[in-house]
Amino acid sequence: MTSFSFHTVPEVVVGADSALSLGHLCQRQGITKPLLVTDAGLIEVGIIGPIAAAMTEQLGDFPVFSGVTADPAEFVVDAALSDLKAFGCDGVVAVGGGSSMDVGKVVAALACGDQTLDQMYGVDQVLGGRLPLILVPTTAGTGSEATPVAVITTGATTKAGVSSPTLLPDVAVLDAALTLNLPRAATAMTGIDAMVHAVEAYTTKLKKNPISDALALRALRLLSANIRSAMSGTADIVAREAMLLGAMFAGQAFANAPVAAVHALAYPLGGHYHIPHGLSNSLMLPSVLAYNASAVGDLYAEMAQELPGDVALTADSFIAWFEVLIADSGLPATLQAAGVPEDDLPMLASDAMLQQRLLVNNPVPVSEADALALYRRAWADGR
Repeated sequence: MTSFSFHTVPEVVVGADSALSLGHLCQRQGITKPLLVTDAGLIEVGIIGPIAAAMTEQLGDFPVFSGVTADPAEFVVDAALSDLKAFGCDGVVAVGGGSSMDVGKVVAALACGDQTLDQMYGVDQVLGGRLPLILVPTTAGTGSEATPVAVITTGATTKAGVSSPTLLPDVAVLDAALTLNLPRAATAMTGIDAMVHAVEAYTTKLKKNPISDALALRALRLLSANIRSAMSGTADIVAREAMLLGAMFAGQAFANAPVAAVHALAYPLGGHYHIPHGLSNSLMLPSVLAYNASAVGDLYAEMAQELPGDVALTADSFIAWFEVLIADSGLPATLQAAGVPEDDLPMLASDAMLQQRLLVNNPVPVSEADALALYRRAWADGR
């Protein structure tokens, strides 16, 4: 057996309304005044109010930073860090989607040591420790609560990642009650995003290992069995919890067996057109699956066993299942439908080449010409 290492969050708390005990979890981690990192939308829809009230009762007063935006920029991180220091916080609790959790991770690390954010970009560049950190996802998608990665917007069209085991939280809290009213489109985007994590972890060229494989397969089974119910709005809390578990398992998988070309080609779409990350992955998934099939078709057949229904154990059937899901989700199925100008495709291919950290993991090499061909397929017919 090839040697490997595996890192993940040391404690996971699962249960409906478990987020109402965040104050007690803070106390167990030695946090007396946390910075609660979230976004204004979650406050507006009433998700944060009960959590903040329970935390106040358990801990006393603490600051709330609600300035997180989608694809958070460096100034968002700076603002959150400024609040943390101004209020003398000794820990971070992030409640929200991947953006809130990513900001929370980076702020917790920046609060310890003398590094600047730009010095942390890349792999294993975080030199110091971090403050105690608790992450609570409100979508079943990014798996950020179980990954050592944070992605930050660095310019008008560019993003960079911080990848370090230091960013793994002390506790991940999976409270399905927080996801019950997630809209159909958000459910679809985040659910497909999580399945992309599972697929890319299982087929990655580098660092694939037995633990990540087991997690990826279990993630795919849970997510594929429950996403249609979740998208329909009829999902009960059991199904929503299955989605959260699937997303976390996929996060644990790709945190150790990294993602590849789907993500590499999705990032420029988010950078240039502010297409949500889950939708960007969905738009590129069928094209990249077909492109990689010559190298990992046998792995697609293995994964097909985890899909619901009578799916033939072939690469073609595996790809077709995702094409049907995307079509049924109501999401745009092509770059053209998503509003991406055809004349921009060469620019996107050039930008994708900047994502070598991800492209080296792809089972088939991707040149700029290959990337352009993939974008053209995704623009015209989704495959």
